[in-house]
Amino acid sequence: MAIIDADQIKRIMKLDTLSEIGQVEALLKSIYNVNRLRILHFLADRVASVNEIANALDLPMSTTALYIEALEEAKLIQTELEPASRGQRKVCTRLYDQILLDFPLNGQPTRGTFIELNMPVGAFVDCMVRPTCGMLGNDGPVGMLDDPSSFYELDRLQAQLVWFTKGYVEYRFPNRIPPNLPVQHLHISMEICSEAPLHNLHWPSDITLWINNVETGTWTSPADFGGEAGKLTPAWWTTRNTQYGLLKMWHVNHEESRIDGARLSNITLADLNLGNHPYISVKIGVKEDATHVGGINLFGSGFGNYPQDIVLHIGFGSTTQPSRERT
Repeated sequence: MAIIDADQIKRIMKLDTLSEIGQVEALLKSIYNVNRLRILHFLADRVASVNEIANALDLPMSTTALYIEALEEAKLIQTELEPASRGQRKVCTRLYDQILLDFPLNGQPTRGTFIELNMPVGAFVDCMVRPTCGMLGNDGPVGMLDDPSSFYELDRLQAQLVWFTKGYVEYRFPNRIPPNLPVQHLHISMEICSEAPLHNLHWPSDITLWINNVETGTWTSPADFGGEAGKLTPAWWTTRNTQYGLLKMWHVNHEESRIDGARLSNITLADLNLGNHPYISVKIGVKEDATHVGGINLFGSGFGNYPQDIVLHIGFGSTTQPSRERT
């Protein structure tokens, strides 16, 4: 459930932030169309390619592509390029099941809000990595390649690409959860893929996410993507190397843990002990006993296809009772 809180609305009404005005305008325009709403409804319980959406809804491919572009601009869906029998296909995932514009009444507090925190990929506080491994900044390598000791260099904070074959990196986000305000869901998103020598479009890797040292689940990355330039990847990092990843979103609510809408495990918010630490630990890695030990690449806002670092999103509600809606 995504909630735009009243403070954001007030800022928009005062024309303080053009980017926020544009975001809300794009959102409202995107849903003011029957076929775009049909697409959102179709994606309620599935991930589908643009071609599959067009065929299912009996829409022209060219028109469907424009609808998808508008929904992606409004941040209602996310798209990824995946290997197909002939080249690649664009796969679409719906990001939200409810959007609420909540205006305060007579000075009363808003019904809900959220917090988003961004973490650079080089700002890990703990690690245990095995070669091949390394880090890149905007202008070149950080430390020595294939040298785990380089992961302790202070310059790691400038990293825009981090990779290793086995092990983990751990990030600690400040715990900004207000007292007595119930958490309804937690999202963690990042651009990631497998790690192969140079790159390999058929290189599976089992990537696991832990929150406060609780294993929430494992996702199998299909490949280490290269061969064509990432939208943000510097030209000096040639296309024979890793270029981009997939934008993945882990989601934990009161009922289960999911990734991009697909169920991962029975782990719930109650298992994470969110109120017991001044930080929220997020650990990402490849386990020693994984079925597919294919490494991991983590992309920062200056590498890959998505201009973001690791994002922690915490959503709140107005009641201590778990929400029974899909979030």
